Amino acid sequence: MPATSLIATLEKLYKLHKSLFDLSVEKTDVIKKGAMIELDAVLKDEQKHLAAINTLEIKRQRESNHYLDSLGVRMEKTPTISLCMEYSAPEDAEILGIWQRKLVDMIAELKARNELNQRLVYQSLQFVNMNLSLLQPQSEKLTYSRPNGEKTIPAGRSMFDSKA
Repeated sequence: MPATSLIATLEKLYKLHKSLFDLSVEKTDVIKKGAMIELDAVLKDEQKHLAAINTLEIKRQRESNHYLDSLGVRMEKTPTISLCMEYSAPEDAEILGIWQRKLVDMIAELKARNELNQRLVYQSLQFVNMNLSLLQPQSEKLTYSRPNGEKTIPAGRSMFDSKA
């Protein structure tokens, strides 16, 4: 049995990962602009993509099992694409290898882009915290103890530190 259904699933997985990568590039631009509403929309799209990728990955695992079963290979655990290539005919192994490399490369690009987005978000949060610190009046750090040991808090200040 040729690996056509498994190859078709790998192609779909690649397309979904590519689309997710495109969303992460869009997210970079949105983060740079500081557009929170657009960022929320991009995050929702990412969640939809991740759900679709998870569903397709389950299908890939099932098809890998069926494919190896059709070749007479029984597996206890979920087979990898490399294992499918090992038992495949040379033509199928070559095509599976191409899609495997494309997926691995796309996932590496996606990981790098997500790390960039994470750093940008972190820098944005640091900027916001710095601005809040500059805008927030700093009160004196005086507290007075009563004779019974109870501390009083200066007027206008909460018992909780709002910077936490």
